[in-house]
Parts: sequence; C-alpha cells; structure tokens
Amino acid sequence: MPVDLHHLRRYTLGDPALEVEILRLFQAQLPETFAALRAAATHRDWKIAAHTLKGSGRAIGAWKIGDLAEDAERLACEIEPAACQAAIAQLEKAISEAHAYIEEVCRLV
Repeated sequence: MPVDLHHLRRYTLGDPALEVEILRLFQAQLPETFAALRAAATHRDWKIAAHTLKGSGRAIGAWKIGDLAEDAERLACEIEPAACQAAIAQLEKAISEAHAYIEEVCRLV
C-alpha cells in the first residue's frame, strides 16, 4: 500500500473527514516539493527538498516515499548526478502510486 492508513488513523483518531483532509493536503503539497527537488541547483536545495519529502511522507504513512527521500537526502548530486536522476525517477513513480491510492481512498470516504 502506498499509504499506511492505520498509521494515519492513529493521528486522526479514526476521523475519516480529517484523514481525507490530511491526504489531500499531502497530495497538494507533493508537486511543489517534488518540483523543488527536481530543480535543486545546490546541494543545500537538494537536501532541503529531499528532507521535506521524507518528513511529509512519513507523517502520513507513505513509507516508500519517505524511504526513497531519505536515500535521496544522502546523495551529493554534484558528485553523483546519475544517482540523483535515478532517485528522482524512483520518487516520481512512488508519488504517482501514492496519488492514485489517495484518489481511491478519498472516493471511498
């Protein structure tokens, strides 16, 4: 599952409306943060964007996004440009999966 709903429910106390609101906020924030990672011109910019993705993913239980972002956070793109491009591709896939999953979950609520 792209999002661990049991994890999220611990923070929402099982309130479906609040879960949807949090998932939608996460979904709305993802494109901007991911764009910041893609556009990162400095090591600092890369680290900040990757760290933000890691934190927001883990906060809602999007473990794959969180783990991939943590891996990306460790990279030095000026030294490892191919690894950074691979990280972007992996994150893009995980984000797409999470987006589709969130859409499905929100439709069911």
